[in-house]
Amino acid sequence: MSKKITSFDRFKANVCKRCKLCGRARNKQKGLSYFFVKNIESKTCPFCRAYKKVYGKPSYLPID
Repeated sequence: MSKKITSFDRFKANVCKRCKLCGRARNKQKGLSYFFVKNIESKTCPFCRAYKKVYGKPSYLPID
């Protein structure tokens, strides 16, 4: 049972895609920003949750 992805979800995912903290975690894959996004922000941030919903992977993993 998949949840429907709305245009607002896509908007929030795009905000996460442009986020400097999440972008640094995606590019570096180490350090404080990676730890913070992986362990804290991905559970609390609505933009990171929307990113996972739209793209099917967490916001701290690299973009293919």
